[in-house]
Amino acid sequence: MSRLLAIQADTVIVADDHPLFRTAIKEALEADQGKTNFLEASSFESLQELVSNHKEVDLVLLDLHMPGVSGFAGLVYLCKQYPSVPVVIISANEDPVVIQRALEHGAAGFIPKSSSIDTITEAIAAILMGEIWAPDTTISNLPGNNVSEIELAERMAQLTPQQFKVLMMMSQGLLNKQIAYDLAVSEATVKAHVTAIMNKLGVSNRTQAVLAANRLSVSNPNTSL
Repeated sequence: MSRLLAIQADTVIVADDHPLFRTAIKEALEADQGKTNFLEASSFESLQELVSNHKEVDLVLLDLHMPGVSGFAGLVYLCKQYPSVPVVIISANEDPVVIQRALEHGAAGFIPKSSSIDTITEAIAAILMGEIWAPDTTISNLPGNNVSEIELAERMAQLTPQQFKVLMMMSQGLLNKQIAYDLAVSEATVKAHVTAIMNKLGVSNRTQAVLAANRLSVSNPNTSL
């Protein structure tokens, strides 16, 4: 049983112009996420409609080459318009530079299409739990590593107690609706906190905020603690 069961995603969008790949991904994930609503998009236009019409999207699996959009523009658009929704790139392009650029533009992870089904499900499990996933060849160069820990700590010190609590819950992989339930506040309030957190940390989306929080953990491989 994969770690994907650790967090039940309500709605996952699989955006790829190849129907066979969409079906394969859905069937693989449905084994672990039986109650999840899987939606399909064959173009970027249809993806925009799905994200706009379904406010509770927990994850978007996005092919890097979708009809109706060029390059990283689709990823950038989604991360900007829907910063609380993790967007994972699944692509046949395994160029380390492309992977790095995708992460820098806000992708919650980058999964090569050549990966086994087990690897794909484990990667998505990690992402749903708030981690950033990429092949080992690029994981050491994740975005955010160019900011010193001292500067990062100073930015984090600007958070209010409630914002800090929300950030810590985000870093534990909790979704907005779970955070709202635990804190007994509305989901709109949580979204407002997330926006304020991103502004104070100087990041553009939820993924990078979680990465910033994780950088200050004792187990961070880039620290000497």
